[in-house]
Amino acid sequence: MTPLIAHLSTTVSAPQAPTWVRLTELGAAVLFILALKGLSSPKSARRGNLLGALGAGVATVVIFFYGTEYYGEGLSNLKGNLPFILLAITIGSLIGWIAAKRVQMTQMPQMVALFNGVGGGAAAVVSVVEFSAPTANESKAALAATVFTVLVGAVSFSGSILTFMKLQELMTSRPVVLPLGRYITSLAGIGTIAAAILLVVDPTNTLLYVLLGMSLLMGLLLVLPVGGADVPIVISLLNAFTGLSVAASGYVLGNTLLIVAGTLVGASGTLLTRMMAAAMGRPLTNTLFGAFTAKAITASGTTEDRPVKSASPDDVAIMLSYARKVIIVPGYGLAVAQAQNTIRELVELLSAKGIQVDYAIHPVAGRMPGHMNVLLAEANVPYDQLKEMDEINPEFAEADVALVVGANDVVNPAARDDKTAPIYGMPILNVDQAGQVVFLKRSMRPGFAGIENELLFDPKTSLLFGDAKETLTKVVSAVKGL
Repeated sequence: MTPLIAHLSTTVSAPQAPTWVRLTELGAAVLFILALKGLSSPKSARRGNLLGALGAGVATVVIFFYGTEYYGEGLSNLKGNLPFILLAITIGSLIGWIAAKRVQMTQMPQMVALFNGVGGGAAAVVSVVEFSAPTANESKAALAATVFTVLVGAVSFSGSILTFMKLQELMTSRPVVLPLGRYITSLAGIGTIAAAILLVVDPTNTLLYVLLGMSLLMGLLLVLPVGGADVPIVISLLNAFTGLSVAASGYVLGNTLLIVAGTLVGASGTLLTRMMAAAMGRPLTNTLFGAFTAKAITASGTTEDRPVKSASPDDVAIMLSYARKVIIVPGYGLAVAQAQNTIRELVELLSAKGIQVDYAIHPVAGRMPGHMNVLLAEANVPYDQLKEMDEINPEFAEADVALVVGANDVVNPAARDDKTAPIYGMPILNVDQAGQVVFLKRSMRPGFAGIENELLFDPKTSLLFGDAKETLTKVVSAVKGL
């Protein structure tokens, strides 16, 4: 056992720990709970994030420093490793600070996936180190928790790295199905569980590294066949895995606060995964393994052979200005173009003309839940204009114009009509029921799910091609001139 691990596992669980330390740990746990509560709404998300960071900071400082005063040895046991620990803290803090300052809203899911993978990997590494400690074999329960942390943490690490690569487009975002993929995945899963059981029964370092390698492979095999809009669901699931691995490592180290924090992450991640799967209209098993039984995606026709009706910014401005009711459907393209302030300006102009304007928010629009809410909140869009799918769907039939800005899969009628489509069964926004539909798109490239949207070829649909911010700016200028 390294000195740091030994120090943490003894001082945190030591019965002689002073009362103020226990109270501080309790306060940090309360801060974690308040953080989750704050993150449940865009209005309080920033406060929730700060509360969570404060709780983590307090917990880290207390566990690092209180031993110096109350235990004679304290940090003296860390003399050999202290420079490396401080260096790691400094490097990690710098990476986190720079990443948080530079990351764009469109890249937030990638960063969440990457950081989540690091958390799972860290929990696995700690458990590998703990496994080599002389006390690791004293309790079968502790040994089982150690093995569980290695397995789940490694799956979370490799799976999260792969989701990062998919979202960052370092590899294809479409499902990747290996030959005999379902059998390979099944055998790998059985082998991983068997190795974990054998490791608890007869712990050896060789078997530990076999389990570690198989768990890393299992993470890759679980994520490879997932594609399109399902990737954020897998991020949420892997986040829950990381929480469970952290909670188990807390048990191994005798750290109650780690158990509390990991359990909160695991529970909230599980609930979020279920909510996202429900929003997609199919069970989680279909998300993870549906690609093994799905038919290959083929285009129903080439875009060159099928005419579409294009429009100019002036055409769109006239259409919007003479409407009575307009519904805006924001999507990932709006986020990429950073056009949230421009769309807000357009809505304000239309509202000044007496036109009713609302935003239709799909649960999985963008790349993560709440993506559009946060994006529009940045532009100070009033919350009462943001309407969730169930609330806004009945209103599309009354809308004169539906303006779709960068969304595709969440308005694709194939989710209702085409049983062979990978998004079949996903609840969508009923844009096709509006009187007129305007799509702002860069090109005729399919959405994240990789299939065409038949609504683009509907006679009542007009396409305005170009960068969303540039085209919206031209529409705003045209509306001002009317």
